[in-house]
Amino acid sequence: MEGDSNDYVGKGLSGGKLIIFPPADATYKSEENIIIGNVALYGATSGEVYVRGMAGERFGVRNSGARAVVEAVGDHGCEYMTGGRVVILGPTGRNFAAGMSGGVAYVLDEAGDFPKRCNKEMVELERMTETEAEQVQELIQKHAFYTGSARARHVLAHWDDLAPRFVKVMPKDYKRMLEALAWVEQTGLSGLQAQMAAFEANKGDASRVSGN
Repeated sequence: MEGDSNDYVGKGLSGGKLIIFPPADATYKSEENIIIGNVALYGATSGEVYVRGMAGERFGVRNSGARAVVEAVGDHGCEYMTGGRVVILGPTGRNFAAGMSGGVAYVLDEAGDFPKRCNKEMVELERMTETEAEQVQELIQKHAFYTGSARARHVLAHWDDLAPRFVKVMPKDYKRMLEALAWVEQTGLSGLQAQMAAFEANKGDASRVSGN
């Protein structure tokens, strides 16, 4: 889509790619101007989203599986998010990650003040792992390819300097579940069995996991 979009863009997205960028004759900096409205990706379950520009409030609310790249967001970003991946190449508004219980967000915090705008009640702020950095870089490369984003090209051109400035927003319960699942899979379980055992382990009931 070439041009602006209103509220609820990508609501219930369940596959495919959603690509939004400014008109070809636009003279403004996309990363400093809002191009999509509020409540984008509400309840999205899968698919990819690339937004060249800023999003309004509540971007990614209740996202449960979509992957998205956007250049800045308003207040309440990733609110009640339960899954998926979100990469933000710029500042966020206040109350980021409120009620976020799953999925992961990666925020480029060049100013160093993102922690003040993040609601840390349910999440922890960490650094990306080497594997995650590669995955985030790949998403930004796709963003640059699909949207022609100058912001994405700048980040990629200065990757070694900017990669350490990404803040990983990880829900506490989700992290414990992933750790429990990794531990259970080491026992040889897989699929649904591993998920159920990880659920029990996450509750702290080791006896039920081991069968003792």
